[in-house]
Amino acid sequence: MEAVSAAIGIAVVVLGLGLKSSLRVIRQYERGVVYRLGRVRPQPKQPGPRLLVPLVDRMTKVNMQVVTMPVPSQEGITRDNVSVRVDAVLYFRVIDPIKATVDVQNYQFAMVQVAQTSLRSVIGKSELDDLLSGREAMNEGLELMLATPAVEWGIHIDRVEIKDVALPESMKRSMARQAEADRERRARIITADGELQASQKLAQAASAMDATPAAMQLRLLQTVVEVAAEKNSTLVMPFPVEMLRFFERAAGSHRPSAGPAAEPAPAPGPAPAVAPGPTAVADPARPVAEADGAAPVALEAEGPAGARGSCGTASGGRGGLRPAAVPLGNAYADGDVG
Repeated sequence: MEAVSAAIGIAVVVLGLGLKSSLRVIRQYERGVVYRLGRVRPQPKQPGPRLLVPLVDRMTKVNMQVVTMPVPSQEGITRDNVSVRVDAVLYFRVIDPIKATVDVQNYQFAMVQVAQTSLRSVIGKSELDDLLSGREAMNEGLELMLATPAVEWGIHIDRVEIKDVALPESMKRSMARQAEADRERRARIITADGELQASQKLAQAASAMDATPAAMQLRLLQTVVEVAAEKNSTLVMPFPVEMLRFFERAAGSHRPSAGPAAEPAPAPGPAPAVAPGPTAVADPARPVAEADGAAPVALEAEGPAGARGSCGTASGGRGGLRPAAVPLGNAYADGDVG
């Protein structure tokens, strides 16, 4: 009797140990992949308590939650030859636990490696401006590159985002100078536009004041009031240009008119005949021309016998050389002397 009770006790203990080793609890976010004698079962175990065959079945739990995995920063050269350092973050989850455990040894490590190589490829195909301003397109391209191997491993890529783009210090300074120059250009354009609008308004105001002279006077008085309000010791009074023009016109109307026009000189008659031989020469001992106000210059004519006669005088004024009766030997010749 004692032997039977001992056997029953041993059986109960063995059964309890077997139930403990074969009973598994699967959480809500997990799935169980069962291997029976080394062969994977076609259907994974769902959440809840599950009973396995002792010493025959082995179960591997696969997490179905979204995994957030940072991609280590990668250094590369962009298409426009700029050295950058880029890091990203990867979000994925397992949709087929059997493929994730059978087709790949460690799906998380595999995803990290694929993400690094894909990130390097994207850096080499892109320009610096695309990395800085077009990150949405870069994220979509990186996600498409990762989705191809991930589907074969039973993994779904939720999203991929580039976190940071590290630039060299020299490139940062160059970009800062470029941004400063662009802002200065825009400031100058805005200033020029304001001056253009102001000039147009001033032109309209000048046209209105020109049509109403009283407006100019009112504006002048307003300017005087503004200057006097600052308690200055010196008051500058602007003088209108129109008043100067008025005085100029008044002075022109009262200017005395010129005398009667001089009568035209009579036409020169025929030159009288001059005896051949004598020529008018200047005395070499006397100056030929002097400044205004100088003494008259006497010219003499040499006759055939060596006699000299007075030909005329050149006054110091603007009269020039006046013709005179020139004694040439026994005859007189009236006329101009060149």
